[in-house]
Amino acid sequence: MRRNTFIPILFALISLVLLSNHALTSPAQSLSSTPGGTHVTVIVEPKATMMPLYTAIQNASSSIDVVMYQFEDPKLAQALAQSADRGVSVRVLLNGGYYGKKENTDNDSAYQYLMGHHVIVHWTPAYFALTHQKTLIVDKVHAFIMTGNFTPQYYASSRDFMVDDANIDDVIDAEETFDADWNGTSHTTHPDDALVWSPGSEQLLLDMITGATKTLDIYNQEMADKKIIQALQDTASHGIQIRIVMTDNTRWHKTWHDLQKEGVQVHIYDTNAPTYIHAKMILADNTHMFIGSENFSKNSLEKNRELGIITSDLSAIRTIKAVFESDWSATTELEH
Repeated sequence: MRRNTFIPILFALISLVLLSNHALTSPAQSLSSTPGGTHVTVIVEPKATMMPLYTAIQNASSSIDVVMYQFEDPKLAQALAQSADRGVSVRVLLNGGYYGKKENTDNDSAYQYLMGHHVIVHWTPAYFALTHQKTLIVDKVHAFIMTGNFTPQYYASSRDFMVDDANIDDVIDAEETFDADWNGTSHTTHPDDALVWSPGSEQLLLDMITGATKTLDIYNQEMADKKIIQALQDTASHGIQIRIVMTDNTRWHKTWHDLQKEGVQVHIYDTNAPTYIHAKMILADNTHMFIGSENFSKNSLEKNRELGIITSDLSAIRTIKAVFESDWSATTELEH
């Protein structure tokens, strides 16, 4: 993850005028599912800004549940407080540190502001290494499953995605898991829905990689999980076209070169480029796609609380495919 150099804003000093300055009709780069599809909408950042979330929060009628790794957006905090003031039940789970140990103060300002404005806030359970999940559930009918944090300093540069999932089975599962984490109790997620939960997501993503028959297009921020790396090498060695877009990081150079030896194509953005790849996405055979908070690391896949989704919605896939092709063209091939 990127080092956070943002100095937390004093939430209590943010005026109500800030939120009203944003027109709720601002366009978002998104495509809804076709009739009979999987009821998902994909929102592409940074173009969409966070307006879809502001709008969803303001339009909530009964409940809002939030899980967030880093919460430093005073406008979103204000929107949640305003919803609570008009009678909406608002609950927020904030990451509390590695296995519950408070190691930084990233979320302290949000915690204090929200608690001071009638929003109930809990620190996340200490039995996860981290709660890296980013989710917003509205009225128990929409679950926004996100790859990005509530960190305004990155809004203008981060390639991130949000999936508005209106599939009722998925939303119920997300809500049940939220309740369990809220209460500090264990919960068995449903293996037959589209959601991808960590801990325990490694095998599912491995199956998605090794099951590809033609192509794999991938975004990720990290390339550290040995099983994932081996699966990519094995799959490429069988003639599957694999393309990876990431932001340059010397930590991954050796791994990238090892992947290239097996035929994996790696394109990178320079660290000074206007776009930073923070998204986590796998598109297999242009027919099914994973989007979520999971990085390719052992902690993320097997120790953290994370959430992603797999969808075969064609309109969502077309949206992400177009963005990937644009980033592929804008990036340069890693030198062998």
